Amino acid sequence: MTHRVGQHFLHIPGPSPVPDRVRAAIGAQVIDHRSVEFAELGRKVLDGAREVFGTRHPVLIFPSSGTGAWESAVANTLSSGDRVLMAETGHFANLWRALAESWGVEVEMIPGDWRDWAEPDEIRERLAADTGHEIKAVMVVHNETSTGVVSPVAAIRKAIDAESHPAMLMVDAISSLGSLPYHHDDWGVDVTVSCSQKGLMLPPGLGLVALSPRAVEAAETSKTRRSYWDWGAMLATNPGGFFPYTPATNLLYGLAESLDLLREEGFDQVFARHDRLAAATRAAVTAWGLEIQCGNEAAHSSVLTGVVMPEGVDSDAVRTLILDRYNLSLGQGLSRVKGRIFRIGHLGQCNELTLLGALSGVEMGLADAGVHFRPGGVQAAMETLRKS
Repeated sequence: MTHRVGQHFLHIPGPSPVPDRVRAAIGAQVIDHRSVEFAELGRKVLDGAREVFGTRHPVLIFPSSGTGAWESAVANTLSSGDRVLMAETGHFANLWRALAESWGVEVEMIPGDWRDWAEPDEIRERLAADTGHEIKAVMVVHNETSTGVVSPVAAIRKAIDAESHPAMLMVDAISSLGSLPYHHDDWGVDVTVSCSQKGLMLPPGLGLVALSPRAVEAAETSKTRRSYWDWGAMLATNPGGFFPYTPATNLLYGLAESLDLLREEGFDQVFARHDRLAAATRAAVTAWGLEIQCGNEAAHSSVLTGVVMPEGVDSDAVRTLILDRYNLSLGQGLSRVKGRIFRIGHLGQCNELTLLGALSGVEMGLADAGVHFRPGGVQAAMETLRKS
């Protein structure tokens, strides 16, 4: 094994690096989760979670991965045999489909090429054809982590409303929450799922779910059996700052700290920083003469950038070389694009110099791997950052 000196550059699109203040908070002594002290912590993080989702309504926090948050959304709002409409924007849209189908939900999938967003007009056409209103929910991924494509959630809500269709809108904000603007209430979302290890800058272990009043009503009538994922138990105990079973106390300490960090920088400034870093990354890729996985400029993600390798180049071999030589981790291509792309994460506490260090490692690695490209990507990124 190569002996690596110095800082490891973690530039996968999540888990993202954990800030020192958050790591210190997580290291605090555990407390009684039935105490007054804990209730103060519980109310603080639940209130803060509502702020970052952009909602006045309940947010639930499960000790789970984002997949657990997904599962809670399906188990509480849908019943076996229900139909839903999804859009194939990438690997994680397909995973959500598989999860829903495992609960007996029938999924109508709008196929996609993994290079564009969930198209509101296509969703509207499908709903217009559903004259019997059999489709119970439209389920979309906001920021598709496998491709770097962002879908227009507000426009999708308008497409649903334009057909006066009663379908709920359910959104995966796993990799967008805390990195991109998100407005659960204003966009008319019924269920938003997310997790701790992306824009919230925590280790994995918390699944977050934002609800609308319609979603709560749906949970009350769903025939699906559930226990661990039951929203009712959470909604009954959360107002006092408590949870129906042992919570992940130390991760909640960290969440309180990460929310403080976001507030101190200012949410608008956080989003603007992500936009600047993403623009610089795209400038580098374009200067290298390489292709960006997202083919729709309006859908480019400020969380990550997918880089397409020239024909015949194994992106995983390039990633491995870069890790071994420069101590830089990049995201691999998943399923359909495995071996074809790598992903550069620029989310969380990433800043200009950490990004430039990562792009330097990529540029050196491309040369070392014998990839046909034009040098000068790092210089293009620096010029973009200087002008922004």
